[in-house]
Amino acid sequence: MHPYLLHLGRFVVPTYGALAALGLMAALGLSQRTAKRVGLDAERVWDASLFAMLAAFVLSRLVLVLTNLSSFLAAPLLLLTLPSLSATGVWLTLLCTVIYLRVQRLPLLCVLDAWAPCATLVWAFLAAAHLADGSDPGMVTASPVNWVTSIPSPSGLTHLYPVALYAALAALGTTALLLATLRRALPAGRTAALALLVSGLAEFLLTFLRQPSFEDSALPSGMAAMLDPIQWLALLLCFAGGVIYLLGPQSVPAPERAADAL
Repeated sequence: MHPYLLHLGRFVVPTYGALAALGLMAALGLSQRTAKRVGLDAERVWDASLFAMLAAFVLSRLVLVLTNLSSFLAAPLLLLTLPSLSATGVWLTLLCTVIYLRVQRLPLLCVLDAWAPCATLVWAFLAAAHLADGSDPGMVTASPVNWVTSIPSPSGLTHLYPVALYAALAALGTTALLLATLRRALPAGRTAALALLVSGLAEFLLTFLRQPSFEDSALPSGMAAMLDPIQWLALLLCFAGGVIYLLGPQSVPAPERAADAL
């Protein structure tokens, strides 16, 4: 496990933060190609991508500070170094991003298609970061093969499933699949729907190999007893993908078909 990429005195570069930043930069670069494939102006998609990233950063930090105000007043720098992406921050980011796209007159479904492989690429980098710092432990397994993570325990070595590795591979495979779909003339929203369905299904299955979280859940007790919060989120992603698929356009506009034929 390597929680720190660089540690010189008080200067610390967390592995998770470094890989997350690298993933965001890679996603921004990829968005320039995917924007052109869906017929959008690459510069406008770049601006929208930057807005979404900055909104996620600012809003998640704001939620973290407001929900831990006493800790922030006692040690502001320490609190701000903690991972802060939460469900509330994600929903606020989505709302602000949709408003931004409406104001800029960017077609929502086309932008989502362009962003879909970029988002799964970020997912791959975040999974690699979890793998590097050991922050996504898997369930215990009795098979001590080489690709299974091993950690010290009083009885020797405890072997864990490398869930983060599985997630990284699933994310990379999904990214390749989405890039392949963008080469075809599909109705707007189909690539985004596929991304939500595949990602949601992958995360749902991975939860069966991931150690359960014992933190208090914001879900009602009945829902929390049935499924893990991540499983509910995965099902929500699948549901959103199905809605986009069913309610989106069912055919490709004629100019796009003609352009694809060329």
